[in-house]
Amino acid sequence: MTHLSSLLADARPTDVSLEARELSMGYAQSLIIDTLNLTIPSGQVSAIVGPNGCGKSTLLAGLARLHKPSAGSVLLDGKAIGSLPSREVARRLALLPQDASAPDGLTVSELIRFGRQPHQSLLRQWSEEDQAIVDAALAAADLVELADRPLESMSGGQRQRAWLAMAIAQTTPLLLLDEPTSALDLGHQIEVFELIRELAAAGKTIVMVVHDLSSACRYADHLIAMHQGRIVASGSPNDIVTPQLVERLYGVRCTLLSDPLSGTPVIAGVSRL
Repeated sequence: MTHLSSLLADARPTDVSLEARELSMGYAQSLIIDTLNLTIPSGQVSAIVGPNGCGKSTLLAGLARLHKPSAGSVLLDGKAIGSLPSREVARRLALLPQDASAPDGLTVSELIRFGRQPHQSLLRQWSEEDQAIVDAALAAADLVELADRPLESMSGGQRQRAWLAMAIAQTTPLLLLDEPTSALDLGHQIEVFELIRELAAAGKTIVMVVHDLSSACRYADHLIAMHQGRIVASGSPNDIVTPQLVERLYGVRCTLLSDPLSGTPVIAGVSRL
């Protein structure tokens, strides 16, 4: 995967703030998120971790305005996100959902062009700058040679990178990713995580749901550990990840090692209680 082009770096967004206040969400009669308070650190990569069913994806959907709270609020730059016009939200926040889908026949480059839609209007039509950003996003996601391929003809990992490229092309200051490496092999997982680090270095604030705790520790600046709809710990990986936290989250014993390259925690010697 190539490095982000200077063009994407030049489209450096301003700081953005995202927080949840007394947030509760659920489905039907089931409460998933319970009175949660959260402030996303600006200009950093935050990873939401925790066991299946703890509310990670529900929280991300609430932060992205896809799921309406039953109580509390989500604030984007200090304003209730539900009160903001959709186009304004789309210029500040891009979302890569876990189950993204597209119409049959849509090519990679056509999908990525949709990322520029929030920036179009009657007074601002497609420009050379838009095309240059699409080209840069294709290069960043290592998809230049696949630009004219229909999405349905590609592997799950290739499609995942195409969706990530569309989110990159949106050039928002805030990027929300729901398990961005779930369909990728190990090599492409590393490439996507390294791209995420480049995006943060270019000024973006990134929130991602991550299934693998060791990967979250290595690539995130800030962890948000969830259990049964509540945040049980938050902070830098080296500060909060302990065998006791792993046991509380996943119900297993483990040994913590230090990654020789990053110095971050690596989970090893896992066994049931």
